[in-house]
Amino acid sequence: MDPLLAAALAARENAFAPFSKFKVGAALEDEGGRIHTGCNVENATYGLTVCAERVAVFKAISEGARQFRRVAVAADTDALTPPCGACRQILWEFCGDADVVLANLKGKVERYRMSALLPKPFDQSFL
Repeated sequence: MDPLLAAALAARENAFAPFSKFKVGAALEDEGGRIHTGCNVENATYGLTVCAERVAVFKAISEGARQFRRVAVAADTDALTPPCGACRQILWEFCGDADVVLANLKGKVERYRMSALLPKPFDQSFL
């Protein structure tokens, strides 16, 4: 199995989702091949919940990584779960047009480019 996908599946197990029971794991590969993981962390207010993709990006940034090749997202759903809008924005800003691998627990996998998931991104070019 692809190590990035395996890391996303493993990170999913650490998710804190007592309210929705919707566990998501993400893994981000930096330019040096290091893998940074994240899981969703819910909060009773719901609005303060943080998605797995953003946790992985922020964790990687806090560990000094700045360039990324690809990201994997894993959830226990029949239809593969893409990043939400907020995560797409963060992924675009920090990863650019990276590869995105979506997977579920049944072995279904799909691959996309960030530009397909966020075709008209807002970024620093507009500032």
